[in-house]
Amino acid sequence: MRIARSVRLSRLYLPAVCLFLAAAVACRAADPFVVQALRLIAFDSYQRLAPQPYDPALPVRIVDIDPESLARYGQWPWPRTLMRDLVTRLNAAGAAAIAFDILFADPDQNSPEQVVRRLPPDRAARLGDMTGIETNDAALAGVLPDAPVVLPIVLNNTARGSAFVPKAGFVTAGDDPRPFLHGFTGADRNLPQLDAAAKGIGALNWIPARDQVVRRAPMFLRLGDAIVPSLTAEALRVAQGASTYILKSSNASGEGAFGQSTGLNTARIGDVIFPVDADGALTLKFRLSQPAAYIPAWKVLAGEPGDDVSGRIVLIGTSTPGLLDLRATPLEQGIPGVEVHAMALEHVLAGRHLTRPDYAIAVEEFIIVALGLLLAFALPRLSPELAAAAGAALFVAVNLGGWVAFRYGDLLFDPFYPALALLILTAGIAFHIYRQTENQRGAIRSAFGRYLAPEVVADIVANPGRLELGGEVRELTLMFCDVRDFTSISEGLDAAALTHFINELLTPLSDIILHQRGTIDKYMGDAIMAFWNAPLPLADHAGRACRSAVAMMAKMDELNARWRGEAEAAGRDYRPVRIGIGINTGACCVGNLGSEQRFDYSAIGDDVNLTSRLEGLTKFYGVPAIASENTIRAAGDIAALELDFIMVKGRSAPTRIFALADLLDCAGGDMTRLRERHLRFLAAYRARRWDEAEAHIAQCRAIGCGRLDAYYDRFSARIATLRQADLPADWNGAYAMAEK
Repeated sequence: MRIARSVRLSRLYLPAVCLFLAAAVACRAADPFVVQALRLIAFDSYQRLAPQPYDPALPVRIVDIDPESLARYGQWPWPRTLMRDLVTRLNAAGAAAIAFDILFADPDQNSPEQVVRRLPPDRAARLGDMTGIETNDAALAGVLPDAPVVLPIVLNNTARGSAFVPKAGFVTAGDDPRPFLHGFTGADRNLPQLDAAAKGIGALNWIPARDQVVRRAPMFLRLGDAIVPSLTAEALRVAQGASTYILKSSNASGEGAFGQSTGLNTARIGDVIFPVDADGALTLKFRLSQPAAYIPAWKVLAGEPGDDVSGRIVLIGTSTPGLLDLRATPLEQGIPGVEVHAMALEHVLAGRHLTRPDYAIAVEEFIIVALGLLLAFALPRLSPELAAAAGAALFVAVNLGGWVAFRYGDLLFDPFYPALALLILTAGIAFHIYRQTENQRGAIRSAFGRYLAPEVVADIVANPGRLELGGEVRELTLMFCDVRDFTSISEGLDAAALTHFINELLTPLSDIILHQRGTIDKYMGDAIMAFWNAPLPLADHAGRACRSAVAMMAKMDELNARWRGEAEAAGRDYRPVRIGIGINTGACCVGNLGSEQRFDYSAIGDDVNLTSRLEGLTKFYGVPAIASENTIRAAGDIAALELDFIMVKGRSAPTRIFALADLLDCAGGDMTRLRERHLRFLAAYRARRWDEAEAHIAQCRAIGCGRLDAYYDRFSARIATLRQADLPADWNGAYAMAEK
């Protein structure tokens, strides 16, 4: 269908376009979280498309307290004497600056006086007076004045120790930058004697985005009214022997701001001049984590740092799992925070400039308005094919323009929001044009629906009954499967390990259910609810559910064997994972159930609740799976052993329950003998012949089906109680469960 100039547009078309463009510009100016998120996605995509290559010539290295260093010199925290040796070695090797990504906030617990203080008084007295013995902290402090060491400070808002005395002066030109810096009221510091001896003090703080991804490195922050340099900035200053920071803000000489105060523009540290954002931060060009940037700490302590240290800025941190401070970057989900400091130093020393200019918002808003008006006038005059091509071309052009600005101009322009706004406008214009066209031809709704609907929507439109709320009553066989003592298991796992465990467990169990043509209704944490005979009918649905239970228990044996082997290989204790399964057959309501806003294909009814109760009773009777009488009757050829005649809580009618014979660890002949004696036991029990029932229990135990030991223990205790009870004349052996 060709849309020509004869298309009659509504009188509200142009006002609607202008209103949309005004709303899009206003939304961009307000910059809500969704718009910010789109912008960050764009900028992260740029980084992934062209990550910064590692340049080994840049004078930045990381001394890594790695697992091998810990194996050689002992667990963390190391004695301060060892840190002293590390500083001494690096200083002797000619390091230009030695910056610690480690806070020394508390006295060294390995120091002699601290060890003695923790001893019982009688043992401490034998060691004599420790006065006059140099502490480990004093040993470290003693080497700091002669070494270019930068120690960290961690700014916070707990109002602790707000005073800060910088190691260098600050000269500012232009407007006062402090209102624009990220401000804090307190700080965590090193021991005073260490701070006093260090050549520099720099902040470790990051200012991550809302998604906790580090994209910018703050170079300057604020503690109260004092400007605090970052660890990166202070390492750069100490390496050059500079004594002053020079900060240029808006309205400084050569910095135009048209009379407005817009924050920082550039910073100078020694001979290095670099642009910063208004709040004193760098937007980094990230690289992938690079092992070549690391020097193991044990090599330094062994006197093997080589040429990788001389004349370089050395950052001391750790990559050891459990010790490191992981940071997410646009390129990686987690790298040591010390390497992000290294990347910031590399960024500055390489003279890289990645900025989002002050006029970026204006450019983005202009693109929305100019191209939006172009689309509004052009699309009604084009054929659908050309209109689609024009919209796609503009979408590609805007995104390509943002990429080119990043790749070749080191400028950050957001292409996603303007492109999205233009895409929405294009869709809106197309909607309007097609609506008007179909009105002229008398078939607007069907043509419009076919044009816009994706495949799944097209299927729903073709079968609207599939989306209607409600369902039908149908006989189902239901299953509930749950992990035993899951709380105890989960307490020993972190979030990642717990997620891995759940996936490893539920995936093969779900595969078994699906192989038997079951429908998985839902996952409830560690539990599965499934049913058979819907949405497609199955003649042997009860048998399939029972066979699924047997296969699931066999799969659990395989999983436990594998998990046990993994635990033994790792030197961990292992506790087997057990599941309980309840199976029941009955009439349920099945279909699209829920609300008009959200619904699922599910089943509800009294028999669903009973199935859940049966799963819970597996713990009570000590068997892996329990099936109802209806299921065993419907399954036909499934061997089972009757367990009890019970009345579950919330249900007035008693129910016979059965254990699946294949799950009781009995050989075929033994099961035949067991069933005969077991039925005699139940008959004697229900006839109140207690002595005879206990004799039959003993005979059943002698057959040796280990899975029934707890079951017979339960009945022995019950018989002892019933002997003393005043039972009614019509008592039929039904046992009322007090718990769900």
